Amino acid sequence: MLNQALQREKEGFPQESAEMLARHLDALRQDNKPVLIADLLQLSRLLLITGKPQEAERRLREGVQGNPRQYDLWNMLGVALRRQGRIEDGLKAFDQAIKLDPKNQGALLNKGNLLLDAKRGVEAAAIFGQLVRHNPKSHEFQRLLGTAYVQMGDLPKAVMRFDTALRLKPDDVASWIDRIKVATDFEHHDEAVELVEKALAKLPTNHRLIEARIMVLRRGGRFKEAETLLETRIAEAPNDAWAHFQYAETVGRFDRQKGNEHYRRAVDLQPDNAIYWMNYANSLDRSRYGDEAEHIQAGYEAVIKALSLGALPSRFIRMARNVLVRMGRFDLVARLGTFKELGRTWANESLHDALHYHLARVELPEDRYEILEQHRIWGRIELAKARLNPISAPPVIEKRSKIRLGIMSSDLRNHPVAYFAMPLFEFVDYDKFELYCYSWSRNNPDGVQKYIETRVNQFHWHKAIADRDAAQLIAKDRVDMLFELGSSTDMNKLEVMAYKPAPLQASWLGYPHSAGLETIDYILVDPYINPPDPALLIEKPFIMPQSWVAMGNLGFNEQEAINPIIPSQRNGYVTYGTANNPYKYSPKVLETWAKITAATPGSKFMFVRPESGVPAFKESMIAAFAQQGVAEDRVQFIYVRGKHMRWYNEMDISLDTFPQTGGTTTCESMFMGVPVISLVGPAFFERLSYSNLSNAGLGDLACFSIEDYIRKALQLAGDTERRKLLRNGLRIDIKDRPLGQPHVFARDFYAMVEKTVNERR
Repeated sequence: MLNQALQREKEGFPQESAEMLARHLDALRQDNKPVLIADLLQLSRLLLITGKPQEAERRLREGVQGNPRQYDLWNMLGVALRRQGRIEDGLKAFDQAIKLDPKNQGALLNKGNLLLDAKRGVEAAAIFGQLVRHNPKSHEFQRLLGTAYVQMGDLPKAVMRFDTALRLKPDDVASWIDRIKVATDFEHHDEAVELVEKALAKLPTNHRLIEARIMVLRRGGRFKEAETLLETRIAEAPNDAWAHFQYAETVGRFDRQKGNEHYRRAVDLQPDNAIYWMNYANSLDRSRYGDEAEHIQAGYEAVIKALSLGALPSRFIRMARNVLVRMGRFDLVARLGTFKELGRTWANESLHDALHYHLARVELPEDRYEILEQHRIWGRIELAKARLNPISAPPVIEKRSKIRLGIMSSDLRNHPVAYFAMPLFEFVDYDKFELYCYSWSRNNPDGVQKYIETRVNQFHWHKAIADRDAAQLIAKDRVDMLFELGSSTDMNKLEVMAYKPAPLQASWLGYPHSAGLETIDYILVDPYINPPDPALLIEKPFIMPQSWVAMGNLGFNEQEAINPIIPSQRNGYVTYGTANNPYKYSPKVLETWAKITAATPGSKFMFVRPESGVPAFKESMIAAFAQQGVAEDRVQFIYVRGKHMRWYNEMDISLDTFPQTGGTTTCESMFMGVPVISLVGPAFFERLSYSNLSNAGLGDLACFSIEDYIRKALQLAGDTERRKLLRNGLRIDIKDRPLGQPHVFARDFYAMVEKTVNERR
């Protein structure tokens, strides 16, 4: 039976092979006949290669129960646990194997690789150092020791080991790739190009190296060169799925439609490639041309397809999770991993943007401190990289007459960040300040950016620039203090802050949490946003006296008229609603919204979102509300992108998300005369709406429990007179409050900067 099963594997049917062998072993057990260890090991191997590590673990645990001193079973069990990302359990299994046969290097090697998975470079280096001492001519052990040194942040030793591996085996592709990756990761882009050309001279047809060349060119900002090479490749081999995929990766960020065409071609040519499907899904999810709802639905379907093909690497789990949350598929999200496991994995892989979306998944009190540690993990890794390749920072001019303030954001354009940053450019004290702006946006300058350029001393805009080069550019301007406004959102470069291009650095606006870098000295807050527990921030609070933002004329003007008659008067029923991004939704949020709607006779709930035109989203939302007895016809979907402000005229009460609250949406809602009910929590990201409401005179609508949230929503639904007054007077009232006074905000901001810089001097 074993021979027959292995023959089916050779014929290209590993799944069928595993099923044959599993049936055979189960039959033996039913007949109380012994199961050969060789058969069990082969079945476990087949289960692992067909993406079933849990099943492999189950069978191997049965095996070690009857054969507790069998080295191979413990070693294979460790491999099955490693495939599941279960670090500590896997280490225990490998340790047991090593104890049984200390001279067998297999389990020791596997343990070292598992430690690398866990980013425990020091422990991994000890193991691979031992293996190298016993096998100095093993190129593989030299390479793995180099990888451990990379994790430790010891670049010279890593390079030495990779170079040794290549001397031992000059045609080893893995060693070339690792050596190239070190140069790229540490921003040595010219060196990386030289290395990849040397590798290709030895192995001109190797796909991994050809792919490395493309990736090196992209990382170095040389997109046109990469595009030209791929166009040549596609002309020569039009059915090469890899070439279409890489072309999509190269051009998609500049031309989303062209990128999607080539992603589609790649998955058509290679439909069993989950990575191709996931990148295609991610691109569709970001597509704004044509019918956005169609793209979102297609992206969701691509994720479902990718998940059907087996387990995904962690960076693609991040993509899948984002799309599934956007569609309200929390049942599938729960299967992807725990809060701690996923967050730490993403932090160790430098996926800071994944942590942004992770904020909304906080549930337990300890989660707030856990996600803070996840940010610290990310920060330590980025600082280690920056310290190994520091910039040359010119000395600060001590007795300069004016303070030189730097503002770094790729969103200094028609974007919500610019809505709130604009007061800084409109109310500058040029007698005291010089302003320097830095943008890495791939979009051509729009009217807003061009206006800002006229208000500042320097506006550096670079579509494609490496992180270190961007930091060096800022350092040359010798700014006294640098504010980053974008964090890890699209096209921004938070990693620049790790190089410490300015003597004082601060975060504001773009990210509702500590970024994770110890090189960021301050985070801008106000008395409401500032967490009661100082341990929930990494940076020192830069506390504004009143509000952390103000509503300027760019995003909040009189162009959108308010209908003075509230919707409940016009319709005969109360309409609740939200314009918040679904990444902030959770089962608890939807349950709470549905309970409020169900408890208000005849009321309706309105989603004002681009997702409202997507069948998958609508199906999930309708199902969530139905669980609380809200009929489908009471859930409304407004499919809109950008021009959504007028839809607040159809909303009586806006219900905020939690734990991650709204920010821009809360301001927009109030500006249109629509009150917002918000839940306040202990952490920064749970207090944005609390600040906005309090600084608009509506602090009583901030709640500190879900029960109070529901009670206040129902109370406001019954208070028609108050809603009438707010509809017709809130926009005017806000202008007399801190939230509506951009000139006061700018005055306070610049006074705080002046005080902080002068104290430093």
